[in-house]
Amino acid sequence: MTQLKYAHFPILLIIALSTTTAMAIEEAKYDVISKDNDIEVRGYVAHIVAETLVNGDIEEAGNQAFKPLFGYISGNNASQSDIAMTAPVGQQTAGEAIAMTAPVGQQKAESGWAVSFMMPDSYTIDTLPTPNDKRVVLRQVASQTVAAIRYSGFWSESNYLEHKIALENWIKQSHYEANGEAIWARYNAPFTPWFLRRNEVLIPITIPSAPLS
Repeated sequence: MTQLKYAHFPILLIIALSTTTAMAIEEAKYDVISKDNDIEVRGYVAHIVAETLVNGDIEEAGNQAFKPLFGYISGNNASQSDIAMTAPVGQQTAGEAIAMTAPVGQQKAESGWAVSFMMPDSYTIDTLPTPNDKRVVLRQVASQTVAAIRYSGFWSESNYLEHKIALENWIKQSHYEANGEAIWARYNAPFTPWFLRRNEVLIPITIPSAPLS
């Protein structure tokens, strides 16, 4: 499922994503329930995120969150796998590397922003290594239904807000009810031309149990 941000996003995160383009990146799993032009209603499966809470504005939040999150997937964790004892260099890495996934998410929290990396589907909450950095927490996200609007273009706050407002208006007009904070999702490396980038705003919704009259 998705949980997730972007803007003039974290330079370091962008570099990290660019190094993975030669490999297939696992994406959040969902089924399309309905579609209306650039807007979809999706059913996301349950998933796990590594998440950190940061302060600052929407564009700076990603920069602040990058170091602890990328550190976690790069090995700053209490690995549940055996560490090879043959090479001193190998002993310097305390944990296991975890593959990058897409998208990376950011949503408004009670104080600041919650920025998250989705964990690969091969892990469970019990098999993921414990983060060494106390700022990083692992969280199980339940399956949920979301409205999603997809757009290309620059990673800017204004672009995000424009599409967030459009999606909120569509939800109201379609008689759904938003039941969570908007999530900003981005999928591409920085060298991807702006007009080819995949950006999304996701808003959790409740679908009426009976047809509306």
